[in-house]
Amino acid sequence: MHNWINNFSTQEIILSDGHEGWNKAILSERISRISEALMARKDPKAPIGILADNTPEWIAVDLATQALGITLVPLPSFFTSNQLVHTIRTSGIQALFCSNNEFARNLGFVFKTNYKGTLSLFESASTITSIASVVNINNVQKITFTSGTTSEPKGVCLSTQQQWDVAKALAVSLRSLGIKKHLNLLPLPVLLENIAGVYTAFLCGAENICLPLADVGLLGASQFKADTCINAINKYQAESVILLPQMLQALIINSTQNDPRLKSLKFVAVGGAKIPEGLILAARAKGIPAYEGYGLSECSSVVTLNTPSSDKLGSVGQPLGNRKIRIAKDGEIEIAGQGATHYLGESVTSNEWLATGDLGHLDEEGYLFIDGRKKNVLITSFGRNVSPEWPESLLLGSSVIAQAVVMGDGQASLTALIVPVNTSISGIQIKQAIDQVNQQLPDYARISNWLLAEPMTPANGFTTINGRPKRKAIESHYKQALDELYTQPASQVI
Repeated sequence: MHNWINNFSTQEIILSDGHEGWNKAILSERISRISEALMARKDPKAPIGILADNTPEWIAVDLATQALGITLVPLPSFFTSNQLVHTIRTSGIQALFCSNNEFARNLGFVFKTNYKGTLSLFESASTITSIASVVNINNVQKITFTSGTTSEPKGVCLSTQQQWDVAKALAVSLRSLGIKKHLNLLPLPVLLENIAGVYTAFLCGAENICLPLADVGLLGASQFKADTCINAINKYQAESVILLPQMLQALIINSTQNDPRLKSLKFVAVGGAKIPEGLILAARAKGIPAYEGYGLSECSSVVTLNTPSSDKLGSVGQPLGNRKIRIAKDGEIEIAGQGATHYLGESVTSNEWLATGDLGHLDEEGYLFIDGRKKNVLITSFGRNVSPEWPESLLLGSSVIAQAVVMGDGQASLTALIVPVNTSISGIQIKQAIDQVNQQLPDYARISNWLLAEPMTPANGFTTINGRPKRKAIESHYKQALDELYTQPASQVI
C-alpha cells in the first residue's frame, strides 16, 4: 500500500459505505483477504475483472491488485452484453468480482470461490493460462475500457505510477482547501472518480464516502435524481464531489440560492465533456463552488484544472504540475508528461507528446481553452468550418436544454438535436432559447432547425462514459428525420 496511509491516524475513517467505516486495520485486513483469494486462483497472475456497484470493497480490490502487480479490468455496468464479452475476451480476464451470481455465470464465470465479502469471486472455465503471451500487459495495473466512438470498447493500459502521479499533482493543487470528506458520485470504473476522486482523497487525508450509486441519485446510466444527490451531500456533509455537466445542471435547477444542504461543499470538480461558461456562472451564483477541468483516459484522467486559487472562467484551467501542453500548427492540443501510452493489443507509443484530437488554445497565462474536436469540424455547403461544440456549449448554457448535438456537415445551415431538461418544456421555450443563442453566433454557425431527441446516454450508445456525444451513432439513428428536415423550410419545429 502506498505511503498515503500515513495521512490517517490509527482510528481515522478512510472508507465508509454510509453504515460501516473502515480504518487502517480494517482496510489492511480486507486487502490481505482479497490478495489471498487472488493468489489462490488457478492462474494467480491473470487479469481480474470487477463488475459491481460502488462499494468500499471495489476500492479494496483495486488496491490489492496494485500491491500484487495484477492487472485489474473495471467493467462498466452500462456496457451491453456484447461489449462486456468483447472486453472480457480481449483483456484475458480469468476471474471476476461480482455481486450477482447469475450475471457472472452468464458471462462465463461459473466457478464460485470461497472468498467471503460483499462481492463474490468467480473463476472462468477458460483454459487460457496467461494473457501476457497474447497481448502486452507488462507493467499494466489497469485497463480502462472506454465506450469511445465505436461499438467495440477500446482498452487504455495504465501503470500504477501513471495513475498515482495524477492524484499526487491534484493533491498538491487542492491540499490547501483542507478537504476531509469526498463523496463518490460517479461509477468507480470512471477514471475521473477512481483517480481524481478516490486516490486524491487518500493523498489529502480525506475520507471516501462510497455509497451505492442509487443512494447518490444515479440510476442506471441515464437517470440522475438531483434531490437524492443533494440530500446525500447534506447527510454526509461532503466537502468535495465530481460531476458531469448534466449533473451540475440538475443540481442548479433543483437547489435554492445558497442552499443549506450544499453548504458543506468546498470544491466541485466538473469534467467529462465541454462545459458551458454560463453553467459555471449559474452554479457559483447559487453558491456551488464549481470548477472546470479537462482530461483523457490516455493521460490517467485529469490534465488541467481550475481551482479557487487559479481560476479563469471559460478555460479548463492550467496544466497540473506533471503535465506540459502545446498547441500544434493546426490547433490540436498535445500533451507531454504522461509517459508511454498504450492501447490493449497495440504497441507501446514512446512519443513524448500525445496528440489528443482536441482543438484548443493557450492564453498568455497558460490557461487552456477547448475549441472542439478535430474530427468533429462541420464544413457547411458554403465552405465555412464550424466546431459543433461551440454552438452546443451555448445551447447547454440555457436553463431549458439538457443535451444538444449540432449536425449539418455539407448542409447550408446547422441543425440541433435537443433534449429538454424535462418533459414540461414547450417547443416555444426551446425556440426562444435557440434564438437567444443565435444572437451570440455569426450567421454561418447559427441553428436554423431543430429536432427533439431522446436522452443520450452510454446505455443507448449515444454518449461515452463521460458524457461526450458519439456523433456517428447519433447521426445514423436520426438520419431519416434529419434528411427530411433538410428539405423543409428553416426554423421548422418538429
